[in-house]
Amino acid sequence: MKKLQIRSSNVQGTQRAMPRISPIGARCKGGAVAGLTMLAALGFGQSDPAQAAQPKPVEKEKNYLIGGQITVVPQTLLPFHSPYSGPNSLIDPTKAATEWTDTYTLFLGWRPTKGVELYVDPEMARGAGVGGAVGLAGFPNGDVLRVPGFGIGALPETPYLGRYFARFTVATGKGVTQIAAGQNQIAGEAPSNRLVLSAGKMSTADIFDTNAYSNNTRTQFMNWALINCAAYDYAADTRGYSDGVALEWVHPTWALRLGSFEMPVVPNGPVLATHWSQDRGDQIEADFYPKVLKGKDPATVRLLEYRNFAHMGNYRDALALAAGTGQPPNITATERDGAVKYGSVLNMEQPLGDDGDTGLFARLGWDDGATESFAYTECDDQVSLGAQISGKRWRAPQERFGIALVSDGLSAPHRDYLAAGGTGFLLGDGKLNYGRETIMETYWLRQVTKQVAFTIDYQLIANPGYNQDRGPVSLVTARLHYEF
Repeated sequence: MKKLQIRSSNVQGTQRAMPRISPIGARCKGGAVAGLTMLAALGFGQSDPAQAAQPKPVEKEKNYLIGGQITVVPQTLLPFHSPYSGPNSLIDPTKAATEWTDTYTLFLGWRPTKGVELYVDPEMARGAGVGGAVGLAGFPNGDVLRVPGFGIGALPETPYLGRYFARFTVATGKGVTQIAAGQNQIAGEAPSNRLVLSAGKMSTADIFDTNAYSNNTRTQFMNWALINCAAYDYAADTRGYSDGVALEWVHPTWALRLGSFEMPVVPNGPVLATHWSQDRGDQIEADFYPKVLKGKDPATVRLLEYRNFAHMGNYRDALALAAGTGQPPNITATERDGAVKYGSVLNMEQPLGDDGDTGLFARLGWDDGATESFAYTECDDQVSLGAQISGKRWRAPQERFGIALVSDGLSAPHRDYLAAGGTGFLLGDGKLNYGRETIMETYWLRQVTKQVAFTIDYQLIANPGYNQDRGPVSLVTARLHYEF
C-alpha cells in the first residue's frame, strides 16, 4: 500500500491516494464507472478548475459521514528469466505464483460546526506481495506493503487506525460550491475561495501529486509507479501514513498548497521520527488550469517541489567506504542525522470528454539521486504517460479501460552502488547490468453494481529492478472492490 498507498484507505497506506474536490463538487477521478475514486472523494487537494466537470445534483447537507470499502486482489506472477539473484531480487518462480491481498476500511467523519471536520479511518490489511515484495521499483500491487522487513505478515494483520485528522476551512472570498459526500468528505457547501488546514495522521499523497486518472490502486492503475510519481520520495511509514500538517489556498483558477510530514526512523519503517527539525518531508505544490484543447475542459498542471530531512546515507560515500575492503557497500554505514534529499514533479491531466471520465495524464519526476531512497520506492527519475477511456465510447457506460507506459531510472551513484553489490530497502541483485525499468499496465473495469466493481489488470515489466539480465516480468491480476 505505498505501503498499502491507500492511495482509499497509497491510497500509497493502504496507501494510495484520495480524490480531490472540484469547486463545483467532488469529481470522481475514475468517474461513475469506478464509483468515487479516492482522491476526488476524499476531499484532499481541493482544487480543480471550475469548468472541469458538470455540476452534480446537490446532496442534502449532513453533519456526519459513514462509509467504507473492501478490496480483494489475487495477483499472479508468471515465470521469468533469472540467471542469478541477490538478497533483494524478485523471487524467480519455476511456475506461476499467486498472492492475495484484502483490505478493509471505514471512513467516519463528523462536522461539529461550520468549517470544522473531524475524520477517523479504522482499517485492516492482510496478504502478501508477489515475489517477496522486493526486486521492483514499480511494484505491481499498490494494496500491499512494500518493505520486506516490515511488510504485511511482519506487521500485525489486525485492525489499526489508518487516519485521524482534522480539517479547518475558512472563506477568503465570495462564492459557494457544493461538495458531494465521499471518502473522508462530508456533503455540504464550501467556499469557492478558501484556506484549508489539515492536521493529524494522513497520507502525504492524500494532498500532493494527485491525478484524476492515475491515483487510486483500488479503481484505477495498480502499479506504485502510476499511483504516484516513483521519484517522489514522500514522507510516510510502512503503511503509507505520516503525522503532519498541510495548508491549501484554493481559488477557482489556481491553487497553492504547503505541507510538512514526519519521516520514518529507518527506510520505509513502521515508526515515525519525532525530531521535526531534522526528520521531516516538506513540499510545495501549485496547480494551474490552462485551456489547451479547443472544445475540451481545461487541463490541470501541478508543479511540485519537495525536500526531505532524515537519518539517510549517501551512495558515493558508501562506495568510498567500501573501496579496498572487498565487501559490498552498505548505505546504512553512511547515514547521518539531517541528511537532505530533494526533487521535483510535473503532473498533468487533460479531460477529453464523457464528463471527465475519458482523459490523458502524464508525470515527469526527478530527485537529486545522491541520498538514499528512504520512504516510497527506489527511483531517481521517471516519465509516465497514459489514458483512461470511458465505456461510453462503446455504449457500455458501466465499463472503463486504462493503459499506461512508465520509464523509471536511477542516478549514476545509485546504479553504481547496486552494481557493486549494495542493497536498498527494495533492490539488490548482487550485481547490475543497468537498464531503465519499463512498465506497461492496462486494465479493464466493469461496475457490476453501484457499489461493486470488478477489474482485470495486466502488467509487463522490462528490466525488473533496473537489471537487463532479468525478466521481462508478466503479471495478471483480478480485483474486486466494494464501497459504500
